[in-house]
Amino acid sequence: MSMTTGGGGGYSSDINMTPMIDILLVLLIIFMVIVPVTPKGLDALVPQPPKDQTKHQDSTDRTIVVQVLHGAGAAPTYKINETEVQKAELLPRLTEIYANRAERIMFVKGDDDVNFSYIAEVIDIGRSANVDHIGLMTPKIMAGQ
Repeated sequence: MSMTTGGGGGYSSDINMTPMIDILLVLLIIFMVIVPVTPKGLDALVPQPPKDQTKHQDSTDRTIVVQVLHGAGAAPTYKINETEVQKAELLPRLTEIYANRAERIMFVKGDDDVNFSYIAEVIDIGRSANVDHIGLMTPKIMAGQ
């Protein structure tokens, strides 16, 4: 910083940087407080492998997996825990299954060749059957089982 000691006779057109730096520091502190520390993403449910083999038999009764399989025609076929069902029967069957359950969790598993719109329809049917949490099973998750 240079200082003039009078005598030079004219006005100085230098910008005073101190107020600008003060404003910058205040804005920096405000943005640090506003930005969340941990980013919030989507809640995802992933089926966990059983810790004990004796509980595995009980968990298969509780776990509901709706499969959307590539059919021979244009429309896919649907299965609820290896039981084949028609698309029109999905909502009544899921409503019946989840009528007396406290734990309303469902997983949807689709073939690679199936259009995602069919899987989205199954998710919508699950929401209509009052399922609270719907998880998607991907090939990477299924390979670990």
